[in-house]
Amino acid sequence: MHALLQRTIRAIYPPQCIACDAMTEAEHGLCGTCWSGTAFISGAICDTCGAPLMGDDQGEVLQCDDCMRIARPWSRGRSVFLYTDVGRRLVLAFKHGDRLDLSWPAAGWMAQRVGDIVREDALIVPVPLHWSRLIRRKYNQASLLAQDMGRHLGRTVLVDGLVRAERTKSLEGHNREARFAAMANRIIPHPRRGNLMAGREVLLVDDVMTSGATLAACAEAARLAGAANVFTVTLARVVKDA
Repeated sequence: MHALLQRTIRAIYPPQCIACDAMTEAEHGLCGTCWSGTAFISGAICDTCGAPLMGDDQGEVLQCDDCMRIARPWSRGRSVFLYTDVGRRLVLAFKHGDRLDLSWPAAGWMAQRVGDIVREDALIVPVPLHWSRLIRRKYNQASLLAQDMGRHLGRTVLVDGLVRAERTKSLEGHNREARFAAMANRIIPHPRRGNLMAGREVLLVDDVMTSGATLAACAEAARLAGAANVFTVTLARVVKDA
């Protein structure tokens, strides 16, 4: 009965591309045009932040220039695509356009990207949103991604492991130094729930990584709570000249 209902629904409402509404063969996917217009990261990558590097993947542990200059308080990181073209449109629609339906496919891509770096008992923790911004936006996109990643991977999610001690201004347009200064000591372990990270591997989840200042603040807070190791994953990565 359920299968019949699904076939009937698909006949009336065929699957559509999540970026442009063109018809697709499968649910929650991209059409061929939008897939080719999305800069999915492949080949050689920075093992610390997931940024693409020149050349093919030879199985070596590599780092980008930024991660060689900046001491990252996490071990390894991954990202799905570059913050440009179709990928940028998807992020903005999800973050500011109430496209909550994008969370499931995006989290699926992210889950695939971390398969080689995170153990099965890792705790998934989203980057927190300040309560005042949460009221205005109505949802925390990082939390939605983390929860759907937990469903894709069958792993535990701690949605409130971290909190923003105070609201920060938008970091858009700020240079690296200003971003790190703005985020210093702004994120802390949850007073009652943060201890659940003690002794655990923690996977931090966010939608976009630019300088890494927000993820660094979260990683430091997770380590303060006793996390044994910290990894990161983002849907999109901002890189120079992308």
